[in-house]
Amino acid sequence: MVDQVTPDLPKAGLAATVKAVGASFFGVRGSAAHQRDVASLNPVMVIGVGVTLAAIFVVALVLIVKLVVA
Repeated sequence: MVDQVTPDLPKAGLAATVKAVGASFFGVRGSAAHQRDVASLNPVMVIGVGVTLAAIFVVALVLIVKLVVA
């Protein structure tokens, strides 16, 4: 059995992780970018950024609703 060899990509930083997670929130990530992200993103960082961005989104929605209702 031959293992698929992938080239060593540099690990993505925080900005690249935020960009990838933000794009995935809107579903606009292409398959080539997805493959590159799978090879370079740190899964723990992706989870942390995802939870943080989701929390920011919820807080923003709550603030908007309070502003509109007031």
